[in-house]
Amino acid sequence: MKVLVTGAKGFIAGYVIEDLLAHGHHVVGIDNHSKYGPLRKSYDEHPRYRFVEGDAKDATLLTELAADCDQVLAAAAMIGGIAYFHARAYDLIAENERILASTFDAAIAARARGRLERIVVLSSSMVYENATVFPTPESVAQTSPPPFSTYGFQKLASEYFARGAWEQYQLPFTILRPFNCVGIGERRAVLPSDAQPGNVTQATSHVVPDLIAKVLAGQDPLHVLGDGKQVRHYTYGGDLAIGIRLAMGSPRAVNETFNLATATPTTVEEVAAIIWRKIHPDRPLRIVHDAPLVYDVQVRRPDIRKAKEVLGFEATTPLASAIDELVAWMRTESSELSR
Repeated sequence: MKVLVTGAKGFIAGYVIEDLLAHGHHVVGIDNHSKYGPLRKSYDEHPRYRFVEGDAKDATLLTELAADCDQVLAAAAMIGGIAYFHARAYDLIAENERILASTFDAAIAARARGRLERIVVLSSSMVYENATVFPTPESVAQTSPPPFSTYGFQKLASEYFARGAWEQYQLPFTILRPFNCVGIGERRAVLPSDAQPGNVTQATSHVVPDLIAKVLAGQDPLHVLGDGKQVRHYTYGGDLAIGIRLAMGSPRAVNETFNLATATPTTVEEVAAIIWRKIHPDRPLRIVHDAPLVYDVQVRRPDIRKAKEVLGFEATTPLASAIDELVAWMRTESSELSR
């Protein structure tokens, strides 16, 4: 299988590309380095990997690349945590819609040429922003009120792109909703100016690296947004990559939607305690609760039965193990950035 991956230098895409290559597939990656700047990846020189520096909004370029591929993984997007949702509310929806329109235009054109089999859309658990059914099955996104955040709404719109392209152009699709990816790859995860002791702003896009950055920087007491009781299913990036690959390889995944997540719920306070014990095993954890942001959903708990039954997918990596990997990586990043 040959796959075009948009947003190839991104967080989840890094895990996916590595996994696809390890299982014998060919990958073409496209990215314009807009989020992290130029990045080196371990697989950059892999004989079955080709990287193209380019903009995912360039439909002509994408069409050329997709025409020689079996599938397109639509992973390019402006993305961040809840603080990012507030700061870039318009840019998120406007830019991501432009990226999606170009990607789907290219996939539709490539499909018409005869080779492209399917587009795979990386959606988000944020489509369940206003869900009230827990655990939440995939169908709830169609019965819940739409998300309030522009990011959640745009991710839901990406799914409508997929369904519309199927209805009008018979472009097969698979929609994947990853939950709270944890892993290495957020290049700006450690910036000393953002994570000094006492700084209450988010140092990074997502809660786990944010808390690690603050603890590594010496913040004590540790600042947590909200009451710390928010429930999430933190899923290791390597596990998500397996789920994405299994979906791409399964005929039963065509025109279907899947939650991809660990079965284990964890509160933010529990995450903070795990991180603190790994970095400061002999010091007590003290927490300061800061005012929550508007889009800080209290409960996000997926129903994962469909992915297990259809794809045979289960996320097996414990959160503590994923945090070990991330702490080690962030220590290295912090050292390099401070030079």
